[in-house]
Amino acid sequence: MQTDLLILLIPLLPLIGFIINGIGFRKVPTGLVGMLATAGPLAAFACVLLLFNNFTGPVRTVLFDWITVGPFNIPFAFQIDQLSLIMLLIVTGVGSLIHIYSIGYMKHDDGYGKFMAFLNLFLFFMLLLVMGSNYVVMFIGWEGVGLCSYLLIGFWNKNTNYNNAARKAFVMNRIGDLGFLLGIFMIMGAFGSVEYHDVFEQAAGFPIGDPTVVAITLLLFVGAMGKSAQIPLYTWLPDAMAGPTPVSALIHAATMVTAGIYMVVRSNVLYTLSPVTLEIMGGIAIATALLAASIGLVQNDIKKVLAYSTVSQLGYMFLGLSVMGYTSGMFHVMTHAFFKALLFLGAGSVIHAMADEQDIRKMGGLRKYLPVTYWTFLIATIAISGIPPFAGFFSKDEILMHVYEHNKLLWVLGVIGSAMTSFYMFRLLFLTFFGRFRGSEHTREHLHESPATMTIPLLVLAVLSVIGGFFNVPEALGGNAHLAEFLSPIFDLSRKVNPAAFGETLLTHSEEYMLMGISSGVAILSLVVAYVLYIQRVSLPEADTVERPVVAKVLYNKYYIDELYDAIIVKPIRGLSDAFYSFGEFIIDGIVNVTAWGVKETSGQLRKLQTGSIGFYVFAMVVSIAAILWLRFFIRF
Repeated sequence: MQTDLLILLIPLLPLIGFIINGIGFRKVPTGLVGMLATAGPLAAFACVLLLFNNFTGPVRTVLFDWITVGPFNIPFAFQIDQLSLIMLLIVTGVGSLIHIYSIGYMKHDDGYGKFMAFLNLFLFFMLLLVMGSNYVVMFIGWEGVGLCSYLLIGFWNKNTNYNNAARKAFVMNRIGDLGFLLGIFMIMGAFGSVEYHDVFEQAAGFPIGDPTVVAITLLLFVGAMGKSAQIPLYTWLPDAMAGPTPVSALIHAATMVTAGIYMVVRSNVLYTLSPVTLEIMGGIAIATALLAASIGLVQNDIKKVLAYSTVSQLGYMFLGLSVMGYTSGMFHVMTHAFFKALLFLGAGSVIHAMADEQDIRKMGGLRKYLPVTYWTFLIATIAISGIPPFAGFFSKDEILMHVYEHNKLLWVLGVIGSAMTSFYMFRLLFLTFFGRFRGSEHTREHLHESPATMTIPLLVLAVLSVIGGFFNVPEALGGNAHLAEFLSPIFDLSRKVNPAAFGETLLTHSEEYMLMGISSGVAILSLVVAYVLYIQRVSLPEADTVERPVVAKVLYNKYYIDELYDAIIVKPIRGLSDAFYSFGEFIIDGIVNVTAWGVKETSGQLRKLQTGSIGFYVFAMVVSIAAILWLRFFIRF
């Protein structure tokens, strides 16, 4: 009973915060808004810790029977197992830190109460997504975070560009969600259930490469492509930077964008049965990782660099999943949550100090003015670059190790992507915090470190970015891989259907050391190159008006993907919509208007018969009676 209550409280507590601040956001005192909004996530995190400490095995809690049609039943139920516990710790832990940070960042905003309410609602739907015991409850959370992302990205809705960015995120996510929904329908038809336990138990009896399973996994992956920003449904994510910085951290780090990864790992049995889908996933993942990383090399907006970094890192996560390295993919989800949340919140601290300036060409030398932000940002940069012994090194190395066993070409491309990651992150660090200050004198006078509500989350995340990798240290380095051991039961059915894929690694320790050395070496080499360019030679990015070489121009304009989509999708659809509008206006409206005109004119003429003369009315009655009699007796003959 106590466990059921804890499980129920986890999503309920943020929901209560949303209801209080959402209904009373104009009336709740400003000092109370942040406390109410943060209390829910913190209490939910405490409940998750209690569940984690007392966890002995999977627990399923049925709240009520929701949909029943004959023998088909969909309960509204929660499932707490090893995978959902890891995700709950990440979502509530990092989510709570972002809520605390938001108190300092958004306190003086006119919509402060509404913003905190939306954050709570976002967290509630993300918890539903993670905790659901079936695909339908997951889909409710899936759609809910999509709605909240729309509300949060377009939060400053007086700016048309921000509204367009929110609409773009909403529409592109709906494209992916259609694939996810069709996948759920196919699961219903194939297995007669949407409950994870029932679906996976039945699926384990299917042969590898079964066409039905392949179709299901491809459709589910389309959903993951939309939510987790993979080619071709990735362009909404960089535009999502229109939202306040805490939103960027919440969407990009620990919650929404990792939903696709979670869904694939949750459905690992189905994907293990579908090697074709995994191959397609691997190709899309490495293409996404490289494309986004290459764009990040030349961006000058501090948040845009981090946005493309997120897209690239999501590609790495899917790359790990594509070679059935499910634990390594989840490991990178965890470490990425730490250092990417830290990077976004650090960027927010910089933007806060720079009076909302986001162009790194107008920064420089900020480490003297923002020491806490600088040191924590440095830690996160080292972590994401994959330099040992920080968190990103262990998770990225584990992914690359699995990829090396599977496909050497993919591994080479992955290492190239890793080099680019290190370069653009240290480029960002050096241009922002080193050299001379390039902003206005007025801005320099007002530079200051952020308040404690913003710096304390930075310090906590910095510690996690340092130690986060030690949760899954490889055996070659004398570790015990605690995360892999904890998650192992989640993959029991996958091991059953494809034992060869889950056997012992074929790599010797010397080969593992070599792979670690190469990935670390290229990251450090990229660091050195960035240092030479931006510290020693003091190279600065060019102004937007300067003509760039062809390659640099293509990268700076993001391969013109948005323009391509606009030309081949947006404009034709708008043209078709205009044609339908014209058809409706001139044909349908014309018919309606002509009919109305005819009735009006006829009634106008008939109205003239009403003269008010009794003699005329008697005459009309006599004529009418005569006509009726004539029709009755003479027409039939």
